[in-house]
Amino acid sequence: MSGSRFSLYENPQVSTAESPPQACADVLRPQDCARASAEIRSWPGYRATPLRSLPGLAGALGIGELLYKDESDRFGLGSFKALGGAYAVYRHLVRALAAADVPQPISVSDLMAARHADKVSRLTVACATDGNHGRSVAWGAKLFGCGCVIFLHPHVSDAREAAIASYGAQVVRTEGNYDDSVARAAEEARKNGWQVISDTSYPGYTQIPGEVMCGYTVMIDEIIDDRAGAPPPTHVFVQSGCGGLAAAVYAPLWRHYGVSRPQLVIVEPHNAACLYASGVAGSYVEVGGDLDTVMAGLSCGEPSLLAWPLVVAGTHYFMRIDDDTALATMRRLAAGERGDTPVVGGESGVAGLAGLLALVEDGDAARRLGLDERARVLVFGTEGDTDAQLYTRIVGESGDAVRARQ
Repeated sequence: MSGSRFSLYENPQVSTAESPPQACADVLRPQDCARASAEIRSWPGYRATPLRSLPGLAGALGIGELLYKDESDRFGLGSFKALGGAYAVYRHLVRALAAADVPQPISVSDLMAARHADKVSRLTVACATDGNHGRSVAWGAKLFGCGCVIFLHPHVSDAREAAIASYGAQVVRTEGNYDDSVARAAEEARKNGWQVISDTSYPGYTQIPGEVMCGYTVMIDEIIDDRAGAPPPTHVFVQSGCGGLAAAVYAPLWRHYGVSRPQLVIVEPHNAACLYASGVAGSYVEVGGDLDTVMAGLSCGEPSLLAWPLVVAGTHYFMRIDDDTALATMRRLAAGERGDTPVVGGESGVAGLAGLLALVEDGDAARRLGLDERARVLVFGTEGDTDAQLYTRIVGESGDAVRARQ
């Protein structure tokens, strides 16, 4: 099904089971997620991010409730990625120190106090990024005292490069698209003895991406805490690149709500929709090309091997949207709707909400998905103005100006 600004595909492989199928049992195991949540919640500066109710926009859309998980100030990094990359850096350093016969356990406090600096300072982590994941890895490396090298493809903005470099990381520009930068990071890491801290998995590399995903589940713990005693959402719209975010969002919701779990709609940019293509094909598919989109954080042509089984089992609809839809959504959020709190949402961070807005404008699509006055919709604002100048050009005012009106 397609509208003027979107394409929608109903997934015939979605599971009707009460919990994720056995094929997904080793992905995002509850005990691993609980360990990540307990660790991250103990970090200095931790606080739960807001779950914003947007009744004005909900009324304009004709739905019963709209909830927006606002990750625009997570640990001061401006995106949910702060939860994943830094946590995976910590877990890698703990393993490396254990292999060097350093007595366990090793806490974040130990690393931040430089108690093992003689060993940690000789270690280096690396990754490719569209911006936000690399910023989290660089922040974690600085926090814990190891070296860091970040690889950026040509479409990553200078402002995002500067943000990464501000944490002391070495930045390397690459040719090609995001997936080419992933390959370059892996190659250089092999040659130099660095550890790749990636948010996407590939053959032989799943443990660290799994830890990144476990870090993301802190958002769901916070939502469940906020919504204790409230009815479950009926729909979840979540943007995704390789699928790690979507899997991390949905697996704990599926386990928590069981047969009452919400419908999941995954939203991607038209030019970088590897999950949509895989859903249509019925199996893992890579998409090529330059993957250019204003939603730079979602510019990914290869699904995560680790996330894909959960994605295909849990997703009810795959969706693609154009760039203009995301830009219009940024402006609408910033303006506030019918008295709603103005919200700073970045280009990639509003994609799930943009998908909802596009569907509601198409009456047939809205009816098909049950987006009416009984719908309770959860979306994720996964980034704020991580490129402040670009945000100002798109919205017409700065993120600081929008926040001043909150």
